[in-house]
Amino acid sequence: MDNYVTSKLLENDDINHGFFTRNAGVSTGLYNSLNIAYSSSDNPDNILENRKIIAKDMGINVDNLVILQQIHSNIVHVIDEPFNSREEVAKGDALVTNKTGIAIAVMTADCVPVIFADDKNKIVGVAHAGWGGAISGVLENTIKSMQELGADINNIKAAIGPCIGRDSYEVGLEFYQRFINESNFNSNFFIKSSKTDKYYFDISAFVAYKLSNSGIKNIDMLDIDTLKNEDKFFSYRRSCIRKEEDYGRQLSVVVVR
Repeated sequence: MDNYVTSKLLENDDINHGFFTRNAGVSTGLYNSLNIAYSSSDNPDNILENRKIIAKDMGINVDNLVILQQIHSNIVHVIDEPFNSREEVAKGDALVTNKTGIAIAVMTADCVPVIFADDKNKIVGVAHAGWGGAISGVLENTIKSMQELGADINNIKAAIGPCIGRDSYEVGLEFYQRFINESNFNSNFFIKSSKTDKYYFDISAFVAYKLSNSGIKNIDMLDIDTLKNEDKFFSYRRSCIRKEEDYGRQLSVVVVR
C-alpha cells in the first residue's frame, strides 16, 4: 500500500497496524494530501475525509479512530470506548487498549511513532515519542499501562516508525546537555557536528534503547527519515527550514481486529 508502511514484526491475523504516509488523501497545498491534524489550518472537511480513508484501510468506522490532543508529555490513556473523531478531547501522548475494533493512533511530523502489540493477549499501544516525551517516560508508561491490562512484557513487540533521522536532526548544546544531565550514557546517541556547539541526535536509537531498557526484547526500527523523504512524509523541521506557515501530520495506527 502506497499510503502506509508496516512492520513485519507486528504482522498478525489478530492485529492490524499501519504507519501512514502523506499520500492518498484529499488535502492540497502544504497539506498534500493525507493530513489528519485538526490542529493544522487545513480544511476540516478534508481532514475528516482523510481520517475516513485511514479508518477504511484499518477496517473500522472513522468514529472508532481514537486520536489525542498531543502535548509532548508522558501521559497515557487507556481506551475502553471511542470518542467522536472530530473531538480530540483527551490530552496526552500515548494510548493503550484491549478492545476489538477500536483503532488507537498518534500524529507525527518528525517525532517518533511507536506501535506496541502483545498479540497473545490482544493488547496494543501506540506512543508519540518526541524528545520531551521520550526523556520523561512516555514509552515506559505505555508499557506499564499495557501490563496493567494484562500484557506480558515478554510478549510485547514494538515497532519504531518513520521519524527524523540522525543526519537530519541537528541540535544545540543546551539540548545535548539536557540529555547528559539525565545520564552520561546518553552521549551515545549524539554525534558532534562540524558547527560549534552543535550535535546530531539519533532519536530513534534513543527510543530503541528506552524500549530495550524497559524489558522489550523484540524491537523493529523502520529507519525511514521523514525529513529526507518529502514525497512520503510531512516534516516539521522541513517546514521550519523553508519558513512555511504550517505543516501536515501523518498518522500511526493499531487496532485489534
